[in-house]
Amino acid sequence: MLESCRRSPKVSSIVVASSDKAYGDQEQLPYNEAMPLQGRHPYDVSKSCADLIAQTYAATYNLPVAITRCGNFYGGGDLNWNRVVPGTIRSVIRGERPVVRSDGQFIRDYFYIEDGAAAYMLLAERLASDAALRGQAFNFSNESQVSVIELVDLILRKMGSTLRPEVLNQASNEIRHQFLSAERARTILNWKPQFTLESGLDRTLGWYREFLGAPAAVAHAGRG
Repeated sequence: MLESCRRSPKVSSIVVASSDKAYGDQEQLPYNEAMPLQGRHPYDVSKSCADLIAQTYAATYNLPVAITRCGNFYGGGDLNWNRVVPGTIRSVIRGERPVVRSDGQFIRDYFYIEDGAAAYMLLAERLASDAALRGQAFNFSNESQVSVIELVDLILRKMGSTLRPEVLNQASNEIRHQFLSAERARTILNWKPQFTLESGLDRTLGWYREFLGAPAAVAHAGRG
């Protein structure tokens, strides 16, 4: 894709979606853009490699490319039921205990999808007019640390459910603790998120209730 863009004079900006996973395990948190990319597990390494390749095209060919590194996206439209947010919501609507694959203590930086889309668009627009941004990476984040079990509990409370999650403790080869600093995006791009975790989840719950044909309040007392 980058090679095709390099050969096209009509391409004015390219935003490559990397991830906080590209940083791998770091001794200090939050992640910032100056940290080395050192993914160790297959998915993490794929993000590290794509990120570095994008940077080489900016450095070598002056291609108008920049990189986004975001936390764990959530929001309406995600139909991968193995993911914690859609999976938990669907389980509650069905009256089933939500399943947590890990021990529930993995910490992530959850980022609402509409904030992510707006951040990508902002970076693309700025990149088209500012050559100094070529090759740069930007973290986009709410800069918050939330464990998986805390997120599931919050969804359950918002849905009025007394169901308790089933914790499988089966996750492996995953980074245990991640969260991002978005200071560079705030400073250079004058960016800030428009949604908190609470408000993003409210919109997300509304989308899934409509999609799954569920009532506004779903309660299952005494089934935990």
